Parts: sequence; structure tokens; C-alpha cells
Amino acid sequence: MSPSARPSRQGQIRPSSSARGSQAEGIDRRAEQGRKRPVLCIMGASNVTLFGLSPAQRLVRQFARVGVTQVISEHEAANHSGPVILVRGDAAIDQPLVQYLAEHPDFILTRDRQGATPVAAHVTGGVQNIRLVQTALTTASTQPPLPAGMRHGSPGELEVTFWSALRKREVPYALTIDSTNVRAVEWRIFMGTYKGATDVVTKHLWPVPAYWVTRWIAPVGITPNMVTTIGAAMVVVAFLLFLKGAFAAGLVAAWLMTFLDTVDGKLARVTLTSSKWGDVFDHGIDLVHPPFWYIAWGLGLGAAGLALPSPMLMWTLVLIFGGYVLQRVMEGIAIKALGLEIHIWRPIDTLFRQITARRNPNLVILTGSVIAGRPDIGLVTVAAWTIICLVLHGVQLAQALTVARRSGPLVSWMRKPVTAP
Repeated sequence: MSPSARPSRQGQIRPSSSARGSQAEGIDRRAEQGRKRPVLCIMGASNVTLFGLSPAQRLVRQFARVGVTQVISEHEAANHSGPVILVRGDAAIDQPLVQYLAEHPDFILTRDRQGATPVAAHVTGGVQNIRLVQTALTTASTQPPLPAGMRHGSPGELEVTFWSALRKREVPYALTIDSTNVRAVEWRIFMGTYKGATDVVTKHLWPVPAYWVTRWIAPVGITPNMVTTIGAAMVVVAFLLFLKGAFAAGLVAAWLMTFLDTVDGKLARVTLTSSKWGDVFDHGIDLVHPPFWYIAWGLGLGAAGLALPSPMLMWTLVLIFGGYVLQRVMEGIAIKALGLEIHIWRPIDTLFRQITARRNPNLVILTGSVIAGRPDIGLVTVAAWTIICLVLHGVQLAQALTVARRSGPLVSWMRKPVTAP
């Protein structure tokens, strides 16, 4: 019998104290490696591009956003003693999974369930494990041998279905790309940038045209801030045209602005070029401009020969402006008091967000009124719809505060598990 082991009372072989000490040291070294910031290694390359970027370029930008900024070669990785994140060069990985990989050592991300088709791994077990995972990521086998002790999971098994930044619930993607599926992967990436709680126009009308415009402008160097700047110019153009009573032409400019408002955000996300300034610029314009459009519309009715009586015009604009501000205040109260955006509390709240009296649904009302030849009635209808929505928001907020007081913190319905397809 080896001097390093002795029988236990149960007749089993167990390590001696010196062997146990060596194992403990190994565990300590492994824990220390897990605490180190991992480096990134892209395995192989791909000849396709996604919105003007190679998969490797996308992955480098994605991991940089979660603090993994050092990139090493495959050869360097094969001799690296610290933690390494290995990713296939033809992989497209959703940002929540990038975050998950960075935070979970000794984990292998697979495209499918049962460990089939590994696409990335966070390895801390030393050179032998790193080389074994490198082989697994580059082999043609869909179920290659993997290091013992490393757990694996597919996107639908990881409980990362709620993405708070976009207020949505969906299974993230981990895909491999080639020339046969590049368009499908691009579309999946693009749709993955959409918010879960948004208006009906943004959700159902703009996706297809916005995808093609984004796909066209991304490779030619047009930045999201350039698109936002054009949108800001359209805000001014629409205001001036409404003020003159040129409602149809003003609506063209207004709808173009709302379309560009979709494109700039999607362009920033698919090219991973969003910035704090761009976010402030975009959201600042979104927040400020709608009331000025309604004021210009009301004043422009006189130029179009459809002026409302002065008291009626004043109260119409007061109701629209006041209702707009109060709805925003209620949303702020919900976030402050409940720690939750009110539009993602229950499914009905998310559905109500699609039609609530915000810019795009209001533009639908105004467009219909111009088609009917009664832009004056359109403005009054916007005022009425704003007050109806304000009352509904008040009921919604009162219900949420009551439930939170009785039952504790609210949880969004989007946090419930999603069954992977």
C-alpha cells in the first residue's frame, strides 16, 4: 500500500494528512485563480460579418463591457496558468450570457442542451483543462470530451431570461454562424436589442424597416449619434410645420423622427457603440419634444382655418401637457417607491404600455385625424386619451402600492422562468 494513503474504518482508501494537505492547496490555488480577472481567447475565425463586424470583433467589444479587456492568442492560452475565457470565433453570444461567462468560472456554455456543441467556456483548472477545452471548441464533434468537474449549460438552462436594461423576458442566444445562416443570426441579434415594454408602433411596425436600414448604415461608419442628430432636426422641422398648419407634411417629419429614434438605439446596440452621452442625447430629446409638438399643433389649427375656441384650446393643451407630466411623475414614483418600472409588473401593464398616451400612439391618433380632415378633433382626442390613461395609471399605481404594502416587494412577471424552445 502506498504510504500516502491508509484504509479508513469503512475499509475505503482515503488520503493521508499530507495528501489531504496537497488537495487543499490545489483547491486554494483554484479558488485564487477564480478570483483573478480572466483573459479572453478567440478560437479560430469566421469570414462572415454581422452589421459590419466580424464575430471576433463583436466578442471582444462584448467582453470589454464586462471588464474582460485582455485578449490573448490561442498559443498563449494553451500555456496560460490563470483563468481564461475561450470562445469560438464563429460564435454569436447574447450580452447576458457574456456577463454570465465572466462571472462563473469552470463553466462551459453550450448551444444545445445535454452539453452538445460547446461555444464558450470559462476555465480555471490549469493548462491541461485549457487545452482540452480548446480541442472541444475546435473539434467537428458536437459532443466532444470535456474536462471533469466543469459544469455546462445551454442558454435556456441558466436562469438569465430577464434583462433589466431592456425590460424584457426572453431566452438569450448562443449561436454559431456560417454563410448559410448569417442573415438569420443578424435578425436574432437585432430583435434581441428591442425593449420588452414599448409602444405598438415600435414593437410591430418599425422592426423590419429598421433592421434593413441598420444593416445598411452600420458597415459604412454612420454612428448612432449621427442618426440621433438627424432625428433632432426632424423634431424641429415637424414643430415648424405643425405651427404653420401643414399637418400632413409635419407628420411625415414626425414619423421619420420616431423611426430614426428606433434606428439609433438599435444601431448602438448591434455595433456595441452606445455611450453615456448618446444615451442622454437620445433620451433627452425623447423626453422634451412631445409637448412642444402638441402646442404647435394647437396653434397651427388657426393657420389651417380650424381654430379651436381659445378656452377650449387652452384646456386641451393644459390637459395634454399636464397629463404627460403627471404620467412621467407616476412612473418615477413607482421606480422610487417600488423599485420596479410599473409597465413590467404584470402582463396587462406591459400590454397597456403599447397603447398608453405617449408620443407614438398619440401620433397614430393625429395621423388618423388628418386623414379624416379633422386635425382639430385629433388634438381633442389626444387630450381625452391622455386623461383616460392618466386615470388608469393612477389606478395601476395605487394597486401596486397596496400590494407592495401588504405582500412585500413586487416582482415583475418577466422574471418568471421562460421555457426554451
